[in-house]
Amino acid sequence: MNPGIGTLARIGQLYPSGGLCDHEPQLMAPEGVRFVTTRVPFRQTSLEADRKFSEGLEGHAQLLVDAGVDLLAINCTAATLLAGPENLRKRLFEATGLNSVTTIEAVIAGCRAQNMRRIGLLTPYPQEVIEVEREYFAGLGIEVVSALGRPCATPVEQGSLPSSTWLELAEGFRGMALDGVLISCAGIQVAEVLANIEGKLELPVVSSNQALVWMCLQQLGIEREVQGFGSLFTRSFAGIKQA
Repeated sequence: MNPGIGTLARIGQLYPSGGLCDHEPQLMAPEGVRFVTTRVPFRQTSLEADRKFSEGLEGHAQLLVDAGVDLLAINCTAATLLAGPENLRKRLFEATGLNSVTTIEAVIAGCRAQNMRRIGLLTPYPQEVIEVEREYFAGLGIEVVSALGRPCATPVEQGSLPSSTWLELAEGFRGMALDGVLISCAGIQVAEVLANIEGKLELPVVSSNQALVWMCLQQLGIEREVQGFGSLFTRSFAGIKQA
């Protein structure tokens, strides 16, 4: 069998319909792990759109069951935060019998695995979404010391920005007293510059798609080397409930 078809595992990705970077998890996945994607209505970058993302998610997940996937990945950072990740996983398990990984839980677990308590937050979000994330992270003991970014009105605009945009914006964190940088959004091109950002800032970096892949591999018990996409892939799973 072609290893790209998923000899080790198939992961069903629920992804925003207007997003352009659903390829990033596959880019970082080891050989034999295949991401299969179904799109979920999402056309604007706003709290309202984030809240609507989870409506009727069970029906979209059922389409991925048809592909014989082993795990579901609900891949939208702010939307999974607002809907409540535990609630989403419970809903989809009851509908499909499959376990799920959410992006928000993955980035929190990634930050904890990297010992990141004081972070720089880099996003393409409007201010209203940034503030919701800042408050959520604070409740989990992670302080957003500084937030930088390029606010975008639509997921198409987010995904159209070249990866160099995030490499350049990350320079704004240089010299700050940070434990690391979180690049929050599953809809931006950033995978290919994660290692460069870490090298320039000499800090660990966690991104949404990177953390999602890392957590999926942990959940599936797949121990395969992943190189070139940041130091998170060398870290063991810390667990989201640890302080």
